[in-house]
Amino acid sequence: MKKNLFALSIIVLMIFSSCTNPKPVKTIENLKAGIKGETTASAKYLAFAEKAKAEGLDTIANLFVATSKAEAIHAANHTKVLEELGAKMEAFTPEFEVKTTAENLQAAIDGETYEQTTMYPGFLEAAKTEKAEKATKSFNWAMETEKIHKDLYTNALNMLKANNTGSLSFGYAVCPVCGNTYKATAVDNACAFCGTAKEKFIMI
Repeated sequence: MKKNLFALSIIVLMIFSSCTNPKPVKTIENLKAGIKGETTASAKYLAFAEKAKAEGLDTIANLFVATSKAEAIHAANHTKVLEELGAKMEAFTPEFEVKTTAENLQAAIDGETYEQTTMYPGFLEAAKTEKAEKATKSFNWAMETEKIHKDLYTNALNMLKANNTGSLSFGYAVCPVCGNTYKATAVDNACAFCGTAKEKFIMI
């Protein structure tokens, strides 16, 4: 009888636990969308870098290489959180179009603007509601980095229009933990987002 009561108690506790900690369904869906978006952006920016090199725009090419690395880090972070939640990302093939560097920069600006003003704020709201703390952190790191990318792209496009790309930064530093992106000439001693020491940054 005691064994039966003990077993029943365990079952009740398991049911209670599952009720009080429901799976964050919306956040899992958003993590998958984020992985697809960040993975596609990473591949797209590498292609944009090759186009910029072909046009003799090495400073802009380096910018695209740096942001591509940052987006790959975001995708990896989202993937880790997704798997910790017991889900897996379905296979997919990134799709994008490569045009002139000026057009590519504008496409990048549009994409980063959408992510920082619409996509990630929505993801964060759902993650906070579902109490998915690790997802909240990953989404926030990505969103804050996209703000920086948008500014870098906007400046690069303005310099391209002014035929002054030689004044752009030639090197960049990317935080390996959160993807935060710095001009090589203006690097903090530790990442402003996650606190990682600058000695660990990836130099582009």
